[in-house]
Amino acid sequence: MTVVLSLSVLGRSGQLARALWRNEGLDAECLGRPEVDVADLASVRRALELRAGAIVANAAAYTAVDRAEAEPEAADRVNRLGAANAAQVAAEAESPIIHFSTDYVFDGAKAGAYREQDPVAPLSVYGTTKEAGERAVRENNPRHAIIRTAWLYSHEGDNFVASMLRLGRERAELRIVADQFGSPTYVEDLADAVAIIAHDLLRTGDRHRYGTFHYCGGGVVSRFEFAEAIFAEAARHGYRPPVLTPITTAEYPTPARRPANSALDCTRIAEAYGIRQRPWRDSLAECVARMLPQGRGGRSS
Repeated sequence: MTVVLSLSVLGRSGQLARALWRNEGLDAECLGRPEVDVADLASVRRALELRAGAIVANAAAYTAVDRAEAEPEAADRVNRLGAANAAQVAAEAESPIIHFSTDYVFDGAKAGAYREQDPVAPLSVYGTTKEAGERAVRENNPRHAIIRTAWLYSHEGDNFVASMLRLGRERAELRIVADQFGSPTYVEDLADAVAIIAHDLLRTGDRHRYGTFHYCGGGVVSRFEFAEAIFAEAARHGYRPPVLTPITTAEYPTPARRPANSALDCTRIAEAYGIRQRPWRDSLAECVARMLPQGRGGRSS
């Protein structure tokens, strides 16, 4: 019989929080506004008292990468101060915390996949505030598992897959950046990994299972190749794909700089928890099938 673990999740509307709430191995209560303001320590204390003894998962984040360049204080309040408050309250309750971070803490200049001990060098306000959040978690709760992930997507909400399918319905041609590389991560796979980690931490409390870990989909691909795969899967469901044209990052300037290489080495999480990466194409096929029931096509003629 599967043991269901009680998990107090800070964050409610994001795709990760919703995936944790759906996960069959977790009895997750997702806490968001108006009942909790993660930047207010007293508010976090009150909210987490609702589930005394549960492991805390901090999925609250300011994720508007480009808007953060104009709103650094707002990003810092959630990504750094919110993380510090979550870690402190969990520590006061003698509970572990699982905190989520990003590939954007790296500058993307490394030739191979990033390991957890590689130096951080964020290029954007978003990356800088997420890296500050990591440090805040480490400083406030030694019983932490920080999970860096990359290119997260879901069958619901706003993400790269959803944006591609929406834009593909609206336009006959899409120009996609082809010189940024990473590992697409299906949010349901990440939630499964969290369930394994949470159960293990509660059962063993092994200090070797604390620290920083990388988890993402298996394999590395460019954003252009990812888009090609999205539309190839969509075509299986009657979707009429647009023409895709590869471009460079320089041809598609954005307020925030993105790392050219977001590949993450996931060896450590496999060694500590036995968690294996699912091939990203397998996960993408499942996601698109959930988004596009058979016969739902693309653009109108």
